[in-house]
Order: sequence, then C-alpha cells, then structure tokens
Amino acid sequence: MQNHVLDYLIDTVKRVPDKTAFANETEALTFKDVENQHKAIATFLAGKGIYKEPVVVFMNKHPKTIVAFFGVIAAGDFYVPIDEEMPRVRIDLILDNLKPRAIICDEKTKEIAETFHFNGEIYLYDEMIKTEIDVEKLQDIHDKAIDTDPIYVVFTSGSTGVPKGVVACHRSVLDYIEQLSEVLEFNEDTVFGNQTPLYFDACLKELYPTLKFGATTYLVPKSLFMFPIKLVEFLNEHKINTVCWVVSALTMISAFGAFDKVKPEYLHTIAFGSEVFPIKQFNLWKSVLPNAKFTNLYGPTEGTGMCCYYKVNREFALDEVIPVGRPFKNTEIILLNEKDERAAAGEPGEICIRGTSLTMGYYNNPEKTAEAFVQNPLNTAYPELIYRTGDIGKYNEYGELVFVSRKDYQIKHMGHRIELGEIEVNVNMMPQIRLSGCIYDNVKGKIVLYYVGDIESGALTKALKDKLPRYMIPNYVKKLDEMPLTPNGKINRVYLKQLYQEEKA
Repeated sequence: MQNHVLDYLIDTVKRVPDKTAFANETEALTFKDVENQHKAIATFLAGKGIYKEPVVVFMNKHPKTIVAFFGVIAAGDFYVPIDEEMPRVRIDLILDNLKPRAIICDEKTKEIAETFHFNGEIYLYDEMIKTEIDVEKLQDIHDKAIDTDPIYVVFTSGSTGVPKGVVACHRSVLDYIEQLSEVLEFNEDTVFGNQTPLYFDACLKELYPTLKFGATTYLVPKSLFMFPIKLVEFLNEHKINTVCWVVSALTMISAFGAFDKVKPEYLHTIAFGSEVFPIKQFNLWKSVLPNAKFTNLYGPTEGTGMCCYYKVNREFALDEVIPVGRPFKNTEIILLNEKDERAAAGEPGEICIRGTSLTMGYYNNPEKTAEAFVQNPLNTAYPELIYRTGDIGKYNEYGELVFVSRKDYQIKHMGHRIELGEIEVNVNMMPQIRLSGCIYDNVKGKIVLYYVGDIESGALTKALKDKLPRYMIPNYVKKLDEMPLTPNGKINRVYLKQLYQEEKA
C-alpha cells in the first residue's frame, strides 16, 4: 500500500526521466532534474538535523519552488510556503507560530528573508542542490515515514485576523489525488496550466498528478491574467489541455471578449471552483469549447483541496447555480441543520465533511482545531471527526449538492434571511455585467453591491427591481473599473468592505 506521496516520482522517473515535469515561460525541469535536486535538498536538511519540523519555502513562483517542496518532504519534514506578496504582518505571525529553524530562499527573496524576525537559518536553493546525495540516509528516512506524517502546512485567513495553519498528511493528499485523477481523467498526456499561487493548497491539483502520471505542468505567469488574449495565446503556445482554475480567472477571459480574437485550441478539460460560475459566462465557454469536459469542484483547505465534483451534463437557466454534485469516493458529505440533525430533503444545512480527506487540524492552534474538527453529532458510539465548513448547501431535485452560501454571507435584513450570493447571481445574469460582489454593512443595515460592467449604477438598481424582492435590493451600488481579487483569484470581499468604509467615512 502506498503511504508516501513521493512514491509517485519513483516510478515516473524510471519511465520518462527526460520529459518536462514543471516549467514556466523560460525554464523547465525534467523528472530526472526533479529527482536529483529534491534529493540533494533533502540530504542537506538531514545533514543539519532538521527532521519532522516545519521548513519554510520562501521563493518566487518557479519550478524550483515545487522541487523545494519535495525536498522538504523527502527529508521527513513538512513544507510551509510563503510569498513576498503576503503582507509582512501576516508573514511575521506565521513565523511566530512555526518558529522554524530553516527558510529556503532564492537569490531574489534572500534579502527580504534577512529582515524577518526569527531564530533560524536562511538557505539558498541553488547552494543546497550542490549537496552530494546520501542515498542510504534518505532511504532510512523514507522507510520510517508513515501516512499520517504531515507534508505541508498552508495558512488560511482566520476570523480573528490571525492566520490558521492547516496541516495535511500523506494519507489525505494521496486520497485526494487518487480521487481527483479518476474524476478528471488525468494521464501521461495531460498538460496542466497552473493558475494558483504555490502558497495555496489549490496547486495540489497539478503538482502531485504530474508526478503520478508523468504529466507536465506549466506555471502560468500571474501578469497574463490581466491580459486575456495573451493568456489564451500562452495556453496555445504550450499546448495546455487541462486547467483547474478559480472562476474569476476563467471569466477574465470570457467577459472581456478574448474569444473574439483567439480561442484555446488544446483545452479539453476545464475544472473550476471556489466561486459560483455565472451561467452567462459559463455558456460562453461552452460555446467556444463544445467538446470539452467541464467539472465544478468544491472543497475547503481543511478537506485537502476539493471533496465534491459535478460533471456538467445539462443546460442551466441564467438564474440557476451549477451544482457541486457529489462527494469523491471515500468521502461523505453531511448536511446539518441548526439543531445538529441531518437536514431534511431540500432543507439547507451546513456542509460537513467526513472521511480520509480531512486534514489534521490547525498547527499550534488546538482551540480553533476543536471548534472546526468536531465529533460527528450523528454518531455517539465511538470517536469520529467531521469538519464543519461554515458553508451552507442543499440537495436539488436531482439529488445533487448545491452550494448556497457561506454562513457569513447569510444576513438578516428587514426581517428577512437573505443569501448575498443570490443577489450576485441575479446581477451577473445581466448582459452588461462582467462581475459583481456583494457585502453587508452590519452597523447601518445596508446591502452593498460593487460591480464591473457597462451599465450605470442607477440603471442597474432599476433593473434589479424587476428581478429581486424589495428587501433584497442593494442600498448602495457602485461601479468599479476592475474587481479586487485575492492572490488566489477570488473576489476580495475584505477589500470591498474596506473600500466601502473609506467611501462612507
């Protein structure tokens, strides 16, 4: 039984050693490069006595960054990716939580790392890979590994402003990759176009299937997501056939007319998630790529990436939401109502996850771990953890799970319970709208809508009166030149709240 994620690489490097594994627009690493360099890094760390510890990887987005991850794992440690686009305060909080003895840097990030307040050492990637590989030492570390050993910690936002470090292990990642690969039908011919930053767990969808199948992953330059035509040209240049992107990255192409100039010639597998895909934009993609397979994915970081999928197999009205479908094999979704009972048919409930895909909790944070990873209230006979996502879902008439909203997107306004996501769906249906984001002013009790599109705010408000009940009409509507996005490509609602506060100050 496989119990180590790097076992994927052992078989692949024997089969296709000279094939490109990871590349960007200028550099590429073969599977043999990946093997040699990650083992040198592992030997270096082992020589320093760094074992079963967090190792921070602070490098620019590059194929070498991925190899650094694997080197940390091969040393029996777990990697913690951070990036210079993170706010300095956030980095300081992460380092204070981890207290790492080692940070791996490249030449560009070393100077920044030298200003960090921590008691460990900074090591350069290009120097570490010069280490002579100690085959026996690495084999001994490998033989001692078990599948519940952690392999990474990814920090997510915390409600208190303190980031939470989600700890994932070999077992949960192996389970995820096996299920995801089967659903999306990855193989040796798969050419991924990676969109997400490497300090998010979302990149798992490309990193480990590449090792498993001997596929190829291209790291798409972040700058291209501001230039949709150049982005599609990049996909075509590298014959990228598979993308697993956040919805806003896809709508950046369709909403701004890129398809009128160029079409993705090789794409046949498009997976999307993290946000609701406006049907108007989805239909544009379907019309351009009628033979492609589209799959909606859903899942939180605490569930090791994605845990549900829906292969789009029917038409949807503009006011419908594409379901998140069903859980992967070896995963169960439980909908709990406010009484912690199983939600009735058609009744909304909190989406809770049960199964091997659960991560191990939050690093150095037992209180938050105990709040989110809880005993299954439907099982009183023996210990069994589930993860409470904070997401609201329900089953439709087809028996498919549908994401309704975040718990914190559900508001009480004018005596009515309202899902802010429902307002966004109706706004996004309009032909003049490219993207919209809704927030709520809890102090003044106002619904606030920001949007990007070719319609003035007064005309938009008037049009919404024909679509929404009076109590759901936004009280404040503002047009933006562009929608602020998080580094992961989601709508940055925290920024929208700050923007609103500044405008009303």
